[in-house]
Amino acid sequence: MAEIRQEGTRLQISTDCCEAAVQTEGYVSGVARGSFVDRATGAAESGFGLLIADFLMEPGWDDGWTDEEASHRYLRDPAVHGHLPKRYVELPQICTQAGRLSYETFHGDGFVGVRQWFHYTEATAGRTAGSRWEQTLVFPDGVRYFLACDRITSLNDIDALLFRQDVPGHLRHEGGDSFLQVYLSYHGYLPAEAFAEPFPPDARFLYQRGAGPAPQRMIRAYQVRVDGRPGPWLAGMTLDPAAVYEAWCHERGYVCFIQEIGGFPVRAGETLSAAYVVGWFDDVAEMEGVYDRYRGASRLEASEAGWRLV
Repeated sequence: MAEIRQEGTRLQISTDCCEAAVQTEGYVSGVARGSFVDRATGAAESGFGLLIADFLMEPGWDDGWTDEEASHRYLRDPAVHGHLPKRYVELPQICTQAGRLSYETFHGDGFVGVRQWFHYTEATAGRTAGSRWEQTLVFPDGVRYFLACDRITSLNDIDALLFRQDVPGHLRHEGGDSFLQVYLSYHGYLPAEAFAEPFPPDARFLYQRGAGPAPQRMIRAYQVRVDGRPGPWLAGMTLDPAAVYEAWCHERGYVCFIQEIGGFPVRAGETLSAAYVVGWFDDVAEMEGVYDRYRGASRLEASEAGWRLV
């Protein structure tokens, strides 16, 4: 039976298929590092956590801004961010700098859930700080995955608002020891050897909306090793492919799975959201079957009375 136990600043989650944890202080947002475990195989997430939240951004460099307007300069290290013009709209980076998140938990019939939120405290170029980020996670019994939604309510008029996140989450490894291969629905299968040496985000495997045909499904996944043997896949699936503006999968000492949603005009008071399925799967065909069940959803509504993808 699904349950949540509070252990200090950690929410420990159990279902009949999975274990997970959510941190309310420290390194926050999403599912905590190493805590997402598949009961069937013993496989565990081996990165820095799942669905980790960052900042609000927009396309373009901050060249024309004064230091006061920029507030915080975007790092232009090609190995880290590539030659992909971006600038901050609101900060801080939630995962590393928010420190503490407001939260609530709910227990329903056959599922449990967590909702966390944060108001950005810093804005650039004369904008208003305080836009709200909210993340809802639902963990049902009977499945090896959880459902999620990130929702931004903007306090500013932005021509192309972006929200940066990790989907499913970064992958730590030493010479490919923790995984066999990566699957990107917009590119195909990639062996662990493809990530043997560092390369920047825009060198290989970069997805950009409009640069080619839109994928039928937006799936990013990797197959883990369990005790050195082939294990299950850990997948992050954004259920409306059109929500994704840009997605990286590059090597920088770990496999970096950055994704940005949005890139559309947003007026003050309007929202930007995306919904996801993140979890363990035996193969890509199983991922596609689950994806198609929920395809097109952009919001997740949940309370003790129940949950639904909208």
